[in-house]
Amino acid sequence: MLKPWTVPYQRFSNHIMTTLSQTKEIFRRADAVCFDVDSTVIREEGIDELAKFCGVGDAVTEMTRKAMGGSVTFKTALTERLSIIRCSREQVNKLITDHPPQLTAGIKELVDTLHQRSVKVFLVSGGFRCIVEHVATQLNIPLHHVYANRLKFYFNGEFAGFDETQPTSESNGKGKVISMLKEKHGFKNVVMIGDGATDLEACPPANAFIGFGGNVVRQQVKERSLWYITSFRELLKELEKI
Repeated sequence: MLKPWTVPYQRFSNHIMTTLSQTKEIFRRADAVCFDVDSTVIREEGIDELAKFCGVGDAVTEMTRKAMGGSVTFKTALTERLSIIRCSREQVNKLITDHPPQLTAGIKELVDTLHQRSVKVFLVSGGFRCIVEHVATQLNIPLHHVYANRLKFYFNGEFAGFDETQPTSESNGKGKVISMLKEKHGFKNVVMIGDGATDLEACPPANAFIGFGGNVVRQQVKERSLWYITSFRELLKELEKI
């Protein structure tokens, strides 16, 4: 759950107030950029698409809206949604084959540009690794740069739950991943980009957060983001200033 803030702000690690211009500067100087996946890198919410595919779309979509808005904890929402979906391994594979994730306009160019500038790009998602890996491959992002939840299946392919030890299964999980990345790689400027409450709360430890509303606008996130964009072209333009 997000703590109520009186004004939108972000903090450097030394706890000074961050302005919009400083946020843009951090992005231009970033040595690592972490993207949320569902409704950010791709146009849809993977878990909602899986629910529709399994015939329980309406019930799960409402839970997703609550989870992304921050009104329930992420792990609670994830557990409840999966208990309704109960997808088999075969259903997941068929979803990816028949309805592959659709990339958001501009994301391929943005990731390519970041790579050309030697910026490390990570996908940090509360979605499912089997789907996120497919997205990573499309964007030429190494699979060891993917942090997402793992579905579990019995030997016969039936649903067996999800791996609750993954940090991304919890509300503060994305922040934990970013802290780990900074410690492991020595990153000085890490930017988190996403549409949801779990993305916003990852800053800090991220040095800056950029809210994305190109696919869906979460009002709470929009109000609390110093820099809120609706197109990845805005970030490409910012990189052109370097």
